[in-house]
Amino acid sequence: MIIESLLDTDLYKFTMQQCVLHQFPAAEVEYRFKCRTPGVDLTPFIDEINAEIDALCGLYFREDELAYLAGLRFMKPDYIEFLSLFHLKRKYITVERDPSRQSGISICIRGPWLHTIPFEIPVLAIVNEVYFRRTAPDLPEAEGLRRLDEKIRMILTEPGCEDLHISDYGTRRRFSRAWQSRVIDIMRTRLGPIFAGTSNVLFAKAFGLIPMGTMAHEFLQACQALGPRLRDSQVFAFERWAQEYRGDLGIALSDVYGIEPFLRDFDMYFCKLFDGARHDSGDPFRWGELMIEHWRRNKCDPHTKNLIFSDALTVPRILELFRRFHGRVGLGFGIGTNLMNDRGPQPLNVVIKMVACNGQPVAKISDSPEKGMCEDESYLKYLRQVFGIEEPVCGGAAVDRT
Repeated sequence: MIIESLLDTDLYKFTMQQCVLHQFPAAEVEYRFKCRTPGVDLTPFIDEINAEIDALCGLYFREDELAYLAGLRFMKPDYIEFLSLFHLKRKYITVERDPSRQSGISICIRGPWLHTIPFEIPVLAIVNEVYFRRTAPDLPEAEGLRRLDEKIRMILTEPGCEDLHISDYGTRRRFSRAWQSRVIDIMRTRLGPIFAGTSNVLFAKAFGLIPMGTMAHEFLQACQALGPRLRDSQVFAFERWAQEYRGDLGIALSDVYGIEPFLRDFDMYFCKLFDGARHDSGDPFRWGELMIEHWRRNKCDPHTKNLIFSDALTVPRILELFRRFHGRVGLGFGIGTNLMNDRGPQPLNVVIKMVACNGQPVAKISDSPEKGMCEDESYLKYLRQVFGIEEPVCGGAAVDRT
């Protein structure tokens, strides 16, 4: 059994679910799976994936897990009570053969947002682990440990490394649960306080680390359908988040519509209310400079704010960003696939994204063209028009429409 605990997921699934419970309990959504790695056929693994999802849907929270969540300062008693009765319902997810899709399979999650929001991370972890245990059985750990050791030595020899704050964001694309546990244990032992925490709540609990995370793209996407009007949906999402957490969990995600629309909406009120912003697409150096200048223009000292980088990070890229921004602004780095699936075989680039809410299409228009996702061409054009987003250059594509 790959997933043995409902805590084996990212923190932001809990923080968003709590917000949904309190503010959008009737919302209905749809998510779709996408494998961006070319040449990967997942059809031989459908039965195994389905069996693992069956087991996932049989899990409930244990009392010690509920107690751990209740001890987090931002979790509220009524939400913990809700979780004490919660389990994932099998009727909301299907995994089927679909030759029209690049990987040969379709994974569709459809139902109440409150009850489907936790599926994404464990299902992606299941797909990864099933794939690698079938395609790379009995893979020796030696190469993975060598690569991990090289990463750690690079970090420890960087001047000023004591000011680095690196976290694990790798659950969704990990090689396996056991490997993620092994890597976290080595990182916390060898890096000490440089290893700031993990997005995985199970391992944060097990290793006494800080669980990391606030919001994901789906929260802002859903607000396209839930807000009063589309143009105000990004502002609406940030206001609802602030209403729920009253200044806590104050890292705003900046790339659902791209950096320019984000900066237009992230006015002085939000600059002062939120602690920082997270980068997840586009040029990170340009993004960081734009954020620092934006805070200055809005009468905020960048030294009191935080840039969180989480887009396809490697240790060399982390160190480049650290050298550019160290001493100018607070910094945090969330490293995922390159930390938790770097053992030799090519990692899978898999995602599950929200594509509809309350029967209406929703979309992500990313600063990195390959990271966007929308299934409705006319809605995508309308969204671009509303937010003043230019069409991609000829030959490019701003979103994945499959």
